[in-house]
Amino acid sequence: MARTLGRTIAAPLLSVNLIMYIIVVGFASWSLNYFINGQTNYPGVAGNSATFYFLVFAILAGVVGVASKLAGAYHIRAWRSDSLAAAASSSIIAWAITALAFGLACKEINIGGYRGWRLRVLEAFIIILAFTQLLYVLLLHAGMLSSKYGPGYRDPDYGMGGGAGPGAEPKGTRI
Repeated sequence: MARTLGRTIAAPLLSVNLIMYIIVVGFASWSLNYFINGQTNYPGVAGNSATFYFLVFAILAGVVGVASKLAGAYHIRAWRSDSLAAAASSSIIAWAITALAFGLACKEINIGGYRGWRLRVLEAFIIILAFTQLLYVLLLHAGMLSSKYGPGYRDPDYGMGGGAGPGAEPKGTRI
């Protein structure tokens, strides 16, 4: 099987996004734990009125992003149209939730106030992931336009009455 341009670019991007989503889950869960415990004076937590909502959406984006990358890893391995559908749909959902977290990160930055280094790192990771995940989604959907970028959504041999389906007459039985 020839390696396509989409597969060559998608695999490293998938790996980088997976690592970044795992880091987001770690930072967001740590910060949310301290925020819920009321330890906002702990170094690295603090925040403002948008922090709680940002942390909730960041951890949600991280978990859905990791699950999306697992479906994407299966697609990179299989490189078929049916795995493309699963990877593309889960990556769109992950990008949508990451975009919500991106908006809350921008709001948290706009409100200002003291935010610890962990929150600033988490904001930076969410902002970067919003763009790299969008690039990954576009790369997965580029297979629609050309088989150069992916397995394509159309398979000419799929569904063509060549098999013995229900009501089909097997070849060579006609007299």
